[in-house]
Amino acid sequence: MTMYLGRPLAALLALLCSLSALAGSYEDHGYALLASYTGESAALVDGGKKRGSAYAGQFFVGAEADFGRLIGWQGAKFKLYVASRHGDNLAIDEIGNSVSVQEIWGAQTERLANLTIEQKLFDDRVIIEAGRTVANIHFLGSELCNYFQTNSACGNPTFVFRTSGFTYWPVSSWGGYVKTFLTPQIYIHAGVFEINPLQARDNQHGLNWGIADATGVIAPVALGYRSSPAQARLPAFYEIGGWRDTSRYSDPLRDANGNAALVSGQPYASRSERSGVFARFEQQVTRPDRSSPRGLILFGAALWGTSGELTQDRFLELGFVQKGTFAGRDRDTLAFVINRQRYSGAALENLRLARDAAGGGDTPANSQYLMELSYGIQVSKLLRVAPNLHYIIHPDSFSEPSRTRDLDDALVVGLRVDLALTPAIEAITGR
Repeated sequence: MTMYLGRPLAALLALLCSLSALAGSYEDHGYALLASYTGESAALVDGGKKRGSAYAGQFFVGAEADFGRLIGWQGAKFKLYVASRHGDNLAIDEIGNSVSVQEIWGAQTERLANLTIEQKLFDDRVIIEAGRTVANIHFLGSELCNYFQTNSACGNPTFVFRTSGFTYWPVSSWGGYVKTFLTPQIYIHAGVFEINPLQARDNQHGLNWGIADATGVIAPVALGYRSSPAQARLPAFYEIGGWRDTSRYSDPLRDANGNAALVSGQPYASRSERSGVFARFEQQVTRPDRSSPRGLILFGAALWGTSGELTQDRFLELGFVQKGTFAGRDRDTLAFVINRQRYSGAALENLRLARDAAGGGDTPANSQYLMELSYGIQVSKLLRVAPNLHYIIHPDSFSEPSRTRDLDDALVVGLRVDLALTPAIEAITGR
């Protein structure tokens, strides 16, 4: 693997891997070394563009250090995460749409994903974190993503990436956020993250820290409520928020003169300033035993754009996770999610014009529906295997705008495998 790594990052990966045998806990040593591997297989068995299969994987290593215990810097924590990704994308190659059924796919190389300092103040009521990081491990993420393979919902709803420059794992840039607890359950948090499209290229490793190629920033904010299993018999999470994006982007339809770019032959107009809002929830509705993880959790999200020239108008999602299934299988899960992605009028008109130019005649569908049903088998404390089924209604045309007709609905069979290489990996969620 190190033959194609950037040399500094290869050395860092080798060092972290060699130290993984020393992995400990904060309680024991004041530091934790982390390592895991996630593999996601998917095969198209009906519909889409052509039959086939694909595999994508991620090797993750990291380290966290309690600076209070190690050097006397109270309330401070150091976080270093590195990701190595490989494999292929079934969505683009076989299904023909632009939303992956393998959430681990993207930025297929070795990267420094996070290098930050976290500082807790005022009896942990205020948390500040800054450095090289990504927005989606701080905002719009969920622990429930661990039970799905579709990228339509995990690690974040894809709407936020289609309608803004929201930064995503493992493509890091400069950023930081502040979280303040108004009560033990109610909080407000806000952040600012550099948008630098250059960092997403496959020849980048997260070690180019210049800002000359930045196109703007994204500033998310949210107000939320969260109760833990220790605080409530039926834990709950509710959050509302939004974001403002100052970066440059291409208009989905028009040139600088206001004409359709596909008709005029001119470049798509460069725009700036986009924004959106969201509301989401996770509510446990059954919990037969406080000493067990068993129980049913319902969840949902709604996102919609409020300004800018967007490719999608709104995003709706509903689902459930049942933790604990059959007798003696308290850590197994049954999970289902469905979401609807509705496209903007401008994006649909651009697709229609591209289709007409290619000799097609019908109008593209205005929405895409994506579903996943997954059963997670906890083989051991460190190994989890989750076979899954996906059904996609009206696969989108954004990866191939000149397609002459809509693709048939797609049925996909998948398998996700999560292997924790160190016990301390359970401390990291939301990737």
